[in-house]
Amino acid sequence: MTRRLAMFAVAASFAATLAGCATSTANLSRATVGAYQETIDLSGRLSVNYQKDGRKESLNGNFTWAQRPAAIDVTMVSPLGQTVAVVNVTPEAATLTQAGQAPRTAGDIDGLSQQTLGWPLPVSGLRDWLQGYAVDAEGKRFQASPANSQIVTKDGWRLRFMSWQDEAAPQPKPRVISAERAAVGDIQDLAIRIVIDPAA
Repeated sequence: MTRRLAMFAVAASFAATLAGCATSTANLSRATVGAYQETIDLSGRLSVNYQKDGRKESLNGNFTWAQRPAAIDVTMVSPLGQTVAVVNVTPEAATLTQAGQAPRTAGDIDGLSQQTLGWPLPVSGLRDWLQGYAVDAEGKRFQASPANSQIVTKDGWRLRFMSWQDEAAPQPKPRVISAERAAVGDIQDLAIRIVIDPAA
């Protein structure tokens, strides 16, 4: 094969790859998530990675999420099935109870969880994210779809809806969510990954 033919073959292969990528993107569903629900019950898995005082920290476990109009209850469980923490959030206060310890209460769960767990649990964000919603940097309501699945939120989270329960459904539901922030207080490189179990 001459050098000219070889270069043509490489260019054709590159063009075909680009065309394939364009087709793949075009085929992503633009159907957005369904109407927001004030009452939901979910379960799934949670992994958290961050740096604090120059040390890398990580944890993994399961969670249950019970949301009602006036309260959210979250239970976090270790991979061995032990309850790590129980969280209750109402408009008035947030309460976090760790195994073997007295409950602690504060005005917001982000600050309370950072004090007790070592990292901030963004309950106010998760209230939206678990259903495919968020508020963007300009304060506008964001409604995710497989074709429109990334956003920087008003409070600085880089949010990605990475996969869906049923991407081809008329109203797809998030399955895997990634949320990252460069810094929150003395926490750096905070990365949270949530995998939501399919509905029973």
